[in-house]
Amino acid sequence: MPVYRLIKEIVFPPPSHAEGGLLAVGGDLSPERLIAGYQQGIFPWYSDGEPIWWHSPDPRFVLDPAVLHVPRSLGKVIAQRRFEVRFDTAFAEVIDRCGRKRRPGQRGTWITADMRAAYTRLHELGLAHSAEAWQDGKLVGGLYGVSMGDIYFGESMFSDVDDASKVAFVALVRWMAASGIELVDSQVRTDHVARFGGEEWPRERYLTRLAGLVNRPTRPGPWRIEPGDRALER
Repeated sequence: MPVYRLIKEIVFPPPSHAEGGLLAVGGDLSPERLIAGYQQGIFPWYSDGEPIWWHSPDPRFVLDPAVLHVPRSLGKVIAQRRFEVRFDTAFAEVIDRCGRKRRPGQRGTWITADMRAAYTRLHELGLAHSAEAWQDGKLVGGLYGVSMGDIYFGESMFSDVDDASKVAFVALVRWMAASGIELVDSQVRTDHVARFGGEEWPRERYLTRLAGLVNRPTRPGPWRIEPGDRALER
């Protein structure tokens, strides 16, 4: 199947036309286009010096917050309260740190300056959210993503201290389960999310579920988690 070239008008081809996950090229990172993409299961992923590539992978990797699995060793770390978890207090720093984090086998980053600006704008609109792990007053781990309706689209995470991003992730997923968010979309398989109960869905199944979740009322940011919240305890 062809790779479509996007025009100025905010219209995407059907996600089912994506071959190997790649669907289209071009367009922009305006809030309107990003929102339209996420609503259809399409997201940007590209590197510096490249045009904007839009993807809709098959299969899709997802996690049901209601069946989150927390490994016993991590549960002990959470119980020890090594980290303070906050939501939406340092979004710009989280996305910047995700972009600067060196990862095995990866040259450069797909979190370009334009991507950081675009997702920071979504955060300002109340649609993009960060979960942060703090230790001794310093940000030591976190993750960010986009939420619309009853679905959260995870984007990236970083950790400077062992288990920091995992603790933030668990707190966020538990908070989402308690708040009625029914699906975490991790886009493609990662061992990290697989340990928490993530599973692969055929794209058709994912898109059907997405359509039922994304148009429900959205919980605009900033999100908050209070000290002692039971999301940290279970």
